[in-house]
Amino acid sequence: MKPSSTLPEFQRYQLEFTAHIRDPGMHPRPAGIEARRMKVYNELLYNNVESFLLACFPVLRKVLGVRKWAKLARAFFSTHRSRTPYFRQIPDEFIQFLQNEWTPPDDYPPYLWALAHYEWIELVLSVSNRSTDCPVEAAGDLFNGVPVLNPVLANLRYDWPVHRIAPRRKVQPAETCLLVFRDSDDQVAFIGINAFTARLLTLLEPATLSGCAALQQVAMESRHPDPARVLQAGAARLEDLRARGAILGTRRA
Repeated sequence: MKPSSTLPEFQRYQLEFTAHIRDPGMHPRPAGIEARRMKVYNELLYNNVESFLLACFPVLRKVLGVRKWAKLARAFFSTHRSRTPYFRQIPDEFIQFLQNEWTPPDDYPPYLWALAHYEWIELVLSVSNRSTDCPVEAAGDLFNGVPVLNPVLANLRYDWPVHRIAPRRKVQPAETCLLVFRDSDDQVAFIGINAFTARLLTLLEPATLSGCAALQQVAMESRHPDPARVLQAGAARLEDLRARGAILGTRRA
C-alpha cells in the first residue's frame, strides 16, 4: 500500500523508504537512491534484528534450517510492530509475533512456538531482577514451615518434549513439565519434573501454605490411595528442590 497522497512529500518518502527496508520484495526502492546504498541500509537493519533472534533461538534456527528460518525472520521483520525500542526485548516481541500474529505454513514443525518459548524463557530468567518480598530462613523446616520459592523461577508445561528437540530428531507430542530457575551462581538451570511436582510448586508459589498442607492438597486432588506416601515422597522432593536452589528456605515469622 502506497502512502496517502495527502501526506507531505517528505513523510511519503520516509514511509516508502522504511517499507522497502522491511520488505524489499514487496516494496520498490524509493526513487533517487542508488541500489548499492539502499542495500547497505537493508542489510544493516535486518541483520541487526536477526542477530538478536539468533542469540536467543539457536536451536529453533538449526531445526528450521536456513530457508525456513530466513522466511520466518523476514516475516517478523516486515510485519511486526514492536511495542518497545529496546533491542534486548526483540526476543520478547518475537514470541508475541509467533503466538498472536503468525500462522505457520504446513511444512513448519507443529512444536515451533513451544520450542521458541522454551529457549526464550532462559533469557527472561537470566536478566530478571525479581527478588523475594519476605524474610527467609534458609535451613527452615520445609514440611511444617512455609516454603519460599526462588523468585526467578518458571513452572512450565508444554505439549511437546521441547528439551529433547534437535535437528533431524523425530519427536512425538507428550505432556512435558519443566522447572527453570536461576541458581545462586546466576546460572539458569532446567529440571524435568512430573505433574505432581508441578502442582505442588503452583500451590507453594504464594508462600502461604506449609509444605505439609500443600502436599495434603495434592494427595486429596489426585485421590491417591496412600496419602501418607505422598507426604513422604513430597517431603523428600522439597528437600531436593532446596538443594538445587529452586526453594530458598522457609518464610521467617
